[in-house]
Amino acid sequence: PTRLQGLKEMHRFLLKARRGALLRANARYFSGTGPYGKVMATPEEALEASGITSGNKVLVGGFGLCGIPMGCIQALNKTNINALTVVSNNCGVDEWGLGILLESKKIKRMISSYVGENAEFERQYLTGELEVELTPQGTLAERLRAGGAGIPAFFTPTAYGTVIMDGGFPIKYKNGGKGVEIASEPRESREFNGRGYIMEHAITGDVGLVKAAKADTYGNLYFNGTARNFNPECGMAAKFTIAEVEEIVDVGELKPEDIHLPGVYINAIVKMDVEKKIERVTVRKANAEESKGSLGRREKIVRRAALELKHGMNVNLGIGMPTLASNYLPEGVHVMLQSENGLLGMGPYPLEGEEHPDLINAGKETVTTLPGSSIFSSGESFAMIRGSHIDVTVLGALEVAENGDLANWVIPGKMVKGMGGAMDLVSCGSRVVVTMDHCSKKGDPKLLKSCSLPLTGKGIVDMIITDMAVFEVDKEKGELVLIEVAEGVTVDDVAAKTEAKFRVSDDVKPMLST
Repeated sequence: PTRLQGLKEMHRFLLKARRGALLRANARYFSGTGPYGKVMATPEEALEASGITSGNKVLVGGFGLCGIPMGCIQALNKTNINALTVVSNNCGVDEWGLGILLESKKIKRMISSYVGENAEFERQYLTGELEVELTPQGTLAERLRAGGAGIPAFFTPTAYGTVIMDGGFPIKYKNGGKGVEIASEPRESREFNGRGYIMEHAITGDVGLVKAAKADTYGNLYFNGTARNFNPECGMAAKFTIAEVEEIVDVGELKPEDIHLPGVYINAIVKMDVEKKIERVTVRKANAEESKGSLGRREKIVRRAALELKHGMNVNLGIGMPTLASNYLPEGVHVMLQSENGLLGMGPYPLEGEEHPDLINAGKETVTTLPGSSIFSSGESFAMIRGSHIDVTVLGALEVAENGDLANWVIPGKMVKGMGGAMDLVSCGSRVVVTMDHCSKKGDPKLLKSCSLPLTGKGIVDMIITDMAVFEVDKEKGELVLIEVAEGVTVDDVAAKTEAKFRVSDDVKPMLST
C-alpha cells in the first residue's frame, strides 16, 4: 500500500509538472516572439501586417462609443488609405470614433443601421458625398455572423413589406443631393409557414477592428459589459482581425468559460490605453422623490404605456419616450428589460459618479444591471428578438396607418436617423405598442389612412397611445378602435385630429394611468 501511494503521488506530480510545462510552452509559442506571434507593439504595426489598402472593406466593432477600437481608428486615420467600405452599427460622433474617418473623407461607403446624432454623417449622405447602405440592426449582426460562419445567405422576417425588400432606397444621392445616383437592390422574398421573409447576403471583410478588455497571447478575448455588442461578429467575419485590448495575459490565465471570442478569429493583438468616452451620461440622484403635480404630456403617455407591461414579461423599450415607461410600473410588477445592444435585465440609471463607459443601453445612456441580468453580443440579442422571446415592444413613431403600418426611421431627403433595431423588433411577432404625439408640431395628424413615409413594418402595430387617446388596431378590418380618451378630450376632438378611419368602442373609458 505504501508503494502504491507513492506511485500515485509521483503520477500527480508528473501530471502537474507536465501541465506547467505545457502552459509555459504555450505562453512562449503564442507570444509576440513565437512562430505564430500575434502580439504587436503598435496599431500601425498591426495595420501593416493586415495588408490593408485603399478600397478595402473594414468591419469595426462597437455600439455608439461603447467598445470601439479607438486606437486602431486613430492609427488608420493617420495613413493615406481611403475609399474604404466600413461596416459598423453606426459611425461614431463628430470628432470621435469612426466620425474622424468621415471628416478626413476616408470612407466611401458605410453599411450601418443608425445615423443617430452624427451631423457630418447625415450631411455627407444627403449631399451625395457618401454612400450609405442602411441595414436593420439585427440583420446587420446576422449578416456578419453568417459571414464568419461560412453561410452565404439567409432568410429573415425583418423588413418584409418595406423599402428594404422592394429596393429603390437611395444609397447615394447625386452631387448636391438632387436625385438618386445609386439605389438599393430589391431582396428575394419567400413564404415559410404562411409568413413572409426576405433573403439577406452575408457580410465578410478584409480587415476587422475590435475592442476587448482582455486578451491572452493566443488571441482569446474577454469583453467587459455591453462593450461586447458587435465586436464578436466583426471579429469572426474578417480575413484579418486586429484586437485592441486593455490588458494582455499569458495563455491559461483566462478561464475557458470566460472567453467570449476564441483566438482562432484573431490575427493581431495590440495593447492600448485610450480614453473611453460616454455619449450620454445619464444618472439618478440618491433618494430622489417622484415629482408631484399635474401630469405632463409625455408623462401621461408613458404612464399609460406602463400598464401594458405585465409581471414577468420580457420587454424592449425604444429610444426616447418609451424608455421612461419602466419608471411607472405598478407596484408589484417586475419585468426584464431588454436592450438590443446586448443586455437583458437592465437596471436604473447609475448614481452620479458610478457611471461606466462599458455599460450603456440602446440609447447610448449609462445604465446598471440587476440580479438575474445577462450580457451578450448583438447577434445573440437579435436572435432572442427574432425568435419571438420578447413579449412586448414599446417604441415611437412618425406615422401610423389605420391598418397598423408603422413609419419611424426616415424622412427622405431631410432627416435620416436610420432604422436601428426597430425593423427587427416589430417583425418578430411580439405585441407592438406605439407611444407618440397625436399631431405633429404643425398640428397635422400623425394617425393616417396610409403612411406617406417609408415603412418600418407593415401591419404590425397592436396599440397606439397618444396624448389624446388610446387605440387598438383591428387588423382584420384594417381600422383603429378608440378605447380611451385623455382627460379634457372628447371623441369629437379626437376625430378632428385623426385622418385614419376609426370606430368608437362601446365602452370608451378615460385614459388609464398608473
